[in-house]
Amino acid sequence: MGRTFVDAAPDTDAVAPAAAALRAWLPDADVVTHHRRTAGAAPDALWAAARSVRLDETRALGRLVRWRIPGTPAALPYAELFARPPFTVLDEGERWSVSGLCGRIWTLTRDYPELPDRDAFLGWSAAGTVRVAFGHWVEETAGGAELVSEARVQALDRWAALRLRSLWLAVSPFERLIAAEPLTLAAARAAGQ
Repeated sequence: MGRTFVDAAPDTDAVAPAAAALRAWLPDADVVTHHRRTAGAAPDALWAAARSVRLDETRALGRLVRWRIPGTPAALPYAELFARPPFTVLDEGERWSVSGLCGRIWTLTRDYPELPDRDAFLGWSAAGTVRVAFGHWVEETAGGAELVSEARVQALDRWAALRLRSLWLAVSPFERLIAAEPLTLAAARAAGQ
């Protein structure tokens, strides 16, 4: 299928620990999205702001998540969303986290199995499905900090790759606007705006 990049990550030799961990979980991703927002705030303040953003504070993305994962509370912070089923935390550190999800992300039946731990994610191999890894982290900059979000999707067979391609054709025109919503809000919150 090839790789698709949105707001592509800069080419640099200095890869953040979270980025390295994320890419280790899904090195051969078929789709990769990458977003970043800068804030005139300390890295810890930006990470705290990012962890406080709730689904109901993001219009399009919050509604989409709650539609795709029924029973998700509107006031749930994204940090908690990525730590509860159907997600599982794969790795985390100071000011970063990586979570995973598996299943048929293109169906209307919300076909996401519950993964009890990171080993279940790593061992997931069901035909016609994908593995998705989401990484969120903060990088220190000269004027403050930058919040980064990267998602990587790997189809596990040819059929899943075809379905993923169809889904990506439908959502990619809107992905840049929708996926960056929480980052923009967190950056503004950290900067005190």
